[in-house]
Amino acid sequence: MSKAFMKEDAGGVDDDGANEDVAPALPAGTKNYITPRGFAALREERERLVRVERPEVVKVVSWAAANGDRSENGDYLYGKRRLREIDRRLRFLGKRLESAEVVDPARQVRRDQVFFGATVGYATMRDEEHTITIVGVDEVDSSAGRVSWVSPVARALLKARVGDTVAVRTPHGVEQIEVLSIAYPGTAD
Repeated sequence: MSKAFMKEDAGGVDDDGANEDVAPALPAGTKNYITPRGFAALREERERLVRVERPEVVKVVSWAAANGDRSENGDYLYGKRRLREIDRRLRFLGKRLESAEVVDPARQVRRDQVFFGATVGYATMRDEEHTITIVGVDEVDSSAGRVSWVSPVARALLKARVGDTVAVRTPHGVEQIEVLSIAYPGTAD
């Protein structure tokens, strides 16, 4: 279909049909909190893309373009698509790093309450125990127990103390959980 008949902003879809990197949602008016470890990981990813991956892809595209007919040249077509993906990711990382507010959980003074960066052990009313670490939206890894500070469970736990019972809104209704432990890193990440 001709681009003349397509909406210019089709929900973050670019000309190759790939979705733009969509930042995890932050509540309006809040800051993009991130741990020093998470900030370093984003910065390292950006540097790797700029210094290693993008130059390698540019070499392949240049070589493929020199081979003639670009319309049927797989190396050229894939390379151009990969360059768009890399450039899109670089824009995303630049925005996220620019808006990040680094918070070092090791410097938390009030260690008896749950705040950003805390590792919290809690029990559900079904006697299931879980341990999570509250991190920034760009650091989430559910398999490692790292949840965003804007997630329902983290928001419910914020400012709670050991022994407190808090209500968490879940898709299945409100669930009560009890705080069993709170820990912060002893030294900077």
